[in-house]
Amino acid sequence: MADHVYNYVKPVFSSIANWQNQIPDFVDMSSLPSFRQLSKAVSAAVPAALFASGVARGGSPPSCSNPQLSCHNTTVVADTCCFNAPGGQLLQTQFWDNNPPTGPSDHWTVHGLWPDHCDGSFDQYCDPNRQYTNISSIIAAAGRTDLLDYMNTYWKDYQGNDESFWEHEWGKHGTCISTLKPSCYTGYAPQEEVVDYFQKTVDLFKTLDSYAFLSAAGIVPSTIKTYTSTEILAALAKPRGVQVSIQCKNGALDEIWYFFDVRGSVQTGTFVPAEPDGSKSSCSATGVKYLPKTGTPPSTTMTTSTGTPPTSTPTPGGPFSGKGTLPVTTGGTANGCIISGGTWYTTGTCAAFTATASGSGFTLTSSKGKCAVANNVLTCASTVTTATVFSTVNGKLAYNGNTSFYTNSVPTGSTQASVSVAQQATTLTIGWTAS
Repeated sequence: MADHVYNYVKPVFSSIANWQNQIPDFVDMSSLPSFRQLSKAVSAAVPAALFASGVARGGSPPSCSNPQLSCHNTTVVADTCCFNAPGGQLLQTQFWDNNPPTGPSDHWTVHGLWPDHCDGSFDQYCDPNRQYTNISSIIAAAGRTDLLDYMNTYWKDYQGNDESFWEHEWGKHGTCISTLKPSCYTGYAPQEEVVDYFQKTVDLFKTLDSYAFLSAAGIVPSTIKTYTSTEILAALAKPRGVQVSIQCKNGALDEIWYFFDVRGSVQTGTFVPAEPDGSKSSCSATGVKYLPKTGTPPSTTMTTSTGTPPTSTPTPGGPFSGKGTLPVTTGGTANGCIISGGTWYTTGTCAAFTATASGSGFTLTSSKGKCAVANNVLTCASTVTTATVFSTVNGKLAYNGNTSFYTNSVPTGSTQASVSVAQQATTLTIGWTAS
């Protein structure tokens, strides 16, 4: 952004510098403002001039000449500012939250934009220095209130914490898109890649009206009628000519994943519809429910800021308190989080927990109920009558002073893994990110 400011004010300062040399001899110079005074006035006015339109002027995304299509290369492509790698297949994912409902009753909502490795595997949380908080403030500071307004309607968290949801999607997935790295921009302005990520996700989402695609095939929400996976997949494939992946929860359709390869950068490249990269649908062959949105929408918790957006998420070191999420680390790498039932999930949205002081430690509660270690397994449920009192060691969740938890294997896709305090094949630790 400094380059843009310099180019904007350079002719102004040049004019000021020459101005005094052009004043006639009979003019009393002592009555006129000095060069320093005029320069100071111009310097103070520049920000107002630059931002008067409400739009911050940032850098330029990479200019890509004859870019290759991601996931179609036969040799390594060095320029990952114009070629998305290793996350070459981009998934625009959508939710159907029916109870509590999110978004309009006749529209799906945004889940995110995920970079996959062209084979179904993926990276996550790729840059700890860009785990930004207060996404809404970053977008508002860029003057993109139109984008923020759209997100407030169509990019919703089923628990009402939209801000936390957006932070999760950016931190887990956005930081892993190679063409969004700050080094790819000319005249980079801090956090502008965040705005580009959310804008591109919304732009793609607007072209993928899942409700309309399904309705055109006679597939509409119903409390009585069910559908086959083949019918649903055919309806969603027809407008694009390629298959999608559908996900179900408790026998009901609740997610759609659209796949793209990209020719060029995410910011300015062409998104080409692609076949799924290995991610499979989880719905049954028959009897798939598509339930109407019912109940009361969650009360939305909004986070606003008039100051400078934070540049990173702080790492807490003391006892957990208030509301937050439980991110999981295994093998030194952040990998998913604990969800509301107490299980480990690597591909979904982190659940919100409440930490409440108790004795020398604290208890945890999720939307499912109190959390406890029962029969060596972490469980959060309404049937839990006495919550376990946990502690922390170096910012990690501890049970009986031990921060190591275990599971048989790292979960993938829609699989959830039980978390145990009894030693098993895979060791993990559990942190805390305050909401």
